[in-house]
Amino acid sequence: MATTSARTLKLLSIFGIGATLTAEELATRLGASVRTVRRDIDTLRELGYEIEAVRGAGGGYRLGRANRLAPVVFDEDQAVAAAVALQTVPTILSGIRENSARALATLQQAMPARSRIHAEAFTVSAARNYWEFPAAPIDAEIIRVIGGAINRQHIVRVDYTGEDEPTTLTLEPHDLVVWAARWYLVAFEPDADRWRAMRIDRLEPRMPTGRTFDRRDVPHSDPVAFVMSTHDRGDTPADWPCRGSALVALPAPVVARFAPGGSTVEYDTDSSCRLTLGAWSWAGLAGLLLTFDADVTGIEPAELRQALRSLRTRIDEGLRRAM
Repeated sequence: MATTSARTLKLLSIFGIGATLTAEELATRLGASVRTVRRDIDTLRELGYEIEAVRGAGGGYRLGRANRLAPVVFDEDQAVAAAVALQTVPTILSGIRENSARALATLQQAMPARSRIHAEAFTVSAARNYWEFPAAPIDAEIIRVIGGAINRQHIVRVDYTGEDEPTTLTLEPHDLVVWAARWYLVAFEPDADRWRAMRIDRLEPRMPTGRTFDRRDVPHSDPVAFVMSTHDRGDTPADWPCRGSALVALPAPVVARFAPGGSTVEYDTDSSCRLTLGAWSWAGLAGLLLTFDADVTGIEPAELRQALRSLRTRIDEGLRRAM
């Protein structure tokens, strides 16, 4: 029954964009048979929706004009926010591009003319920021499963590949955080009695447990701050042309918060950590290390050490000429 209701709602959403579609086209979009589509159309008609059958070339089914969505009242800023959000969400979620486009078309159709003008004025093309070296878009289904577990406060079991060896974990999921174009789950692991910040793209949810849990107080009272200050959150070094590492005389949580995307931070002592990061050139990599304004030792490889020497020479020469 739940599956039938969800499919019928999706059918109504498809009709909401105002297109005339054949039963075959609707069946393809719904992943159902033509017979099932016609039965769902009958269900909508029984619920009072006017579904018109259009005959002839280009015919099919469409939603009657009397059943258009009621106007959605947005101010100009809200209209822009909705348009931008629906156009950029495919950069962080995969398998959602068509659905977001349909949602935007439906929303624009339901807006009054003034709001619609502002929404349609923003056509956005989202590109990857290679400086952050973002992860690939996450499967929207994984976000749906994890997000549902958070909402219902259900314990989840996941296969996690962020450890040295793949492992199965039991987690109490609390929050989802998107940072530096990466999805993270903030969760408590009861078996280890610890909080975790984990990359969603390294999780594979198993069957729901159905077991509930009571929400706990997230560290720092803020899931975003917790993710940003957690150094062992499952990140891996990005595949830059030049990559190196050094011991930085700063605590791991501090470096983790400000390290560029595609870098990793390993705990060394309470006042130092090893930072591994990359850049397009050795000089660029050396410059990134200097931005932390802290002593660095254990610099690897030799190319990075040479780049630091070259920068020092250039800086000394520049200061000499300026005097």
